[in-house]
Amino acid sequence: MQLMRLRAAWDGCTVTIVTTDPGLGDALRDAALERGEPEPKLRIVTEASRKQKLQLIRQFLQMVVLMVQTRPDAVISTGAAPGYFALRIGKMLGARTIWIDSVANADELSLSGRKVGKYADLWLTQWPHLAKPDGPTFLGSVL
Repeated sequence: MQLMRLRAAWDGCTVTIVTTDPGLGDALRDAALERGEPEPKLRIVTEASRKQKLQLIRQFLQMVVLMVQTRPDAVISTGAAPGYFALRIGKMLGARTIWIDSVANADELSLSGRKVGKYADLWLTQWPHLAKPDGPTFLGSVL
């Protein structure tokens, strides 16, 4: 939902939203209709954590297929494993990449954020005290 607050930034673009939450589709559809916007393309991938190795492999493979099919010009993520995979794969496919560490990570950067930051074209944190000269950068908060 943090990314949806930035939706004006991609007005007029073809957008594919990737989530692990199947229930998100109805909320996105309703919000788009309410605003008179086209319904965004929504793709659901497997939920996985670093403790669920097989699920993580499945999620990675789903992201490879999705990224090759969509060939995005840009990848923007607020975190977690699917975003990590999307950013890394997107970068290999020539996409511009932005990582915005979730506002939920107030005490320290997410594991995904720490690992993917060096690959992002723009690496952001939503907390000023987590910004560092070598990244991430603080430019404000989404929420």
